[in-house]
Amino acid sequence: MRRIPLSHRSHVTGFQSLPTGLTEHESALERDFVTLTSFTDAGAIVTAQPVTIRFRDEGRPRRYTPDFRVIWSDGRTDIVEIKYRADLRAGWRRLRPAFATARVWARSNGAQFRIATERGIRGPHLEAAKRLLPLRSAPVDAVLAEQAIAYARTRSASVGQVVHVLPASREASLAVVWRLIARGALVVDLTKPITAETQVTVP
Repeated sequence: MRRIPLSHRSHVTGFQSLPTGLTEHESALERDFVTLTSFTDAGAIVTAQPVTIRFRDEGRPRRYTPDFRVIWSDGRTDIVEIKYRADLRAGWRRLRPAFATARVWARSNGAQFRIATERGIRGPHLEAAKRLLPLRSAPVDAVLAEQAIAYARTRSASVGQVVHVLPASREASLAVVWRLIARGALVVDLTKPITAETQVTVP
């Protein structure tokens, strides 16, 4: 099992319980990556520090341990390094040989190596994930849910319009719509903040 060091400075250490198991993280950015991955694909298997790759750089032995392996529901496998952009720039000369070796190792093992930074992890999609993930397992009124889906299926509608047509209080109607979005029964553009004007479709 991955050793989690004591928290200090930028470290935000801990564990996340995912539908596919328990995953460790060592920083806030790693935590956010795991959250976003789980939201994007509930069936994804995320393993922390899955392998240590040994190689030689300028004649000297070195080793590199990537942060995560992600096995997606469709069978794809990613080997992922999580780095803040500033750290990536500052350490690029030292990191580059390890990353080049990791790319070769990943290809030879049926995977793809990639680097994820805060630019790709953080944003509206992550904020939506933080808000919606806890709602995936929350109970939903089946009658109101069916009415919301039927309404969105027959016309171009916004979140506000779907909430308005449901025969319930605004609070109850909002709860139904948010939980349907969390479950993927109603689809919105998650690259932008969700508002009353956000367009809703049915998959």
